Amino acid sequence: MFLGLKKVTADMQTHKNPGLRSGPAPYKAPAGVTNGTKSVAPPAVAKPPTFTRDGKKWLIEYQKNNADLVVENAEMNNVVYMFRCEGSTLQIKGKINSVVLGKVPTISIDKTDGCQMYLSADSLNVEIVSSKSSEMNVMIPKGSSGDYTEQPIPEQFKTVVKGSSLNTTCVESLG
Repeated sequence: MFLGLKKVTADMQTHKNPGLRSGPAPYKAPAGVTNGTKSVAPPAVAKPPTFTRDGKKWLIEYQKNNADLVVENAEMNNVVYMFRCEGSTLQIKGKINSVVLGKVPTISIDKTDGCQMYLSADSLNVEIVSSKSSEMNVMIPKGSSGDYTEQPIPEQFKTVVKGSSLNTTCVESLG
């Protein structure tokens, strides 16, 4: 292993020969490049879609363009986890304890009484559409302290007929 190496004499060592220190610096490869090739992150591995129930947990992952996802026979102690799904719709039949979603563009709530949503900092641009529902609150994070601000979703509206059109506004509760 050491057969091709030469002995380094004292006059070749920079710490013993100050004249060598003022010479040109040895070649350094640019940062991030190894052997002339750039390091590239491996492509994301496509995982198979999952729709399983494990005891009290429903696990729904990697669904793509599936509008027929239905959790049936749900019970009050059940929890639904839905992550990394694209273009999919989940319908839950029955009452459950909670739903945990990954980052989603839209949350649609229909025929629900009593709903409290905790948003993460990544989900603050979500659009919430509700119909035939009451007692809905959204918990919005306050900075990095872990505290939340509770905001009610309006459930009362006032519609005024003006000529041949309708003008609908939220009714604010002052109490």
